[in-house]
Amino acid sequence: MAKRHDVLEFAVLGVLSDGPLHGYELRKRLAAVLGPFRALSYGSLYPCLRRLQGRGLIDEVDVTPATESSAPPLSARRARVVYAISADGKEEFATWTNQPGPEAWEDEGFAAHLAFFGRTEARVRLRILEGRRSRLEERVDSLRDSLTRSRERVDAYTLQLQQHGLDGAEREVRWLNELISNEHAVAVDQAPPTDTPSTINGSTDNKEH
Repeated sequence: MAKRHDVLEFAVLGVLSDGPLHGYELRKRLAAVLGPFRALSYGSLYPCLRRLQGRGLIDEVDVTPATESSAPPLSARRARVVYAISADGKEEFATWTNQPGPEAWEDEGFAAHLAFFGRTEARVRLRILEGRRSRLEERVDSLRDSLTRSRERVDAYTLQLQQHGLDGAEREVRWLNELISNEHAVAVDQAPPTDTPSTINGSTDNKEH
């Protein structure tokens, strides 16, 4: 499984591939991308940005100087740094989006991959969705087994919590089934037409008898 900071790094590259952003706006975009799977703070974002800069994957393209003010310190504007993805960063991001693996099945990794599915090859999208479904089906089986074994030993509130987890996992499996069916339908629609006898070596209607 990929380290947690790896998912954040690639999410940063994905967001910056849409255009340069300063830290505040970048954090807002990342919160929308990663959703409930990560509580994103500046304490995790800025070290991530420094790592990406150190590897040459992003650059600082503009710095707005801090404003001096005679007002209390809190009212003065801080310097704003604008970040942009580099050519190496674009290549790294493209590799990540089209390389499925176990980290793509997990909650946070899956959320990040799904957010950038529009830039992912169809075959890779399908592989990630199927891998995620397999992982959720394992979770459903485990939760069902736990619920059955716990029924006689835990109170009603614990049972309700376990049932809630099971219901959520089952809903996601149904949702994944729909996404996978849609991917298959799109693949069929985009497949080139197969040759028919009338189009192989010319029309059969033109054969001499």
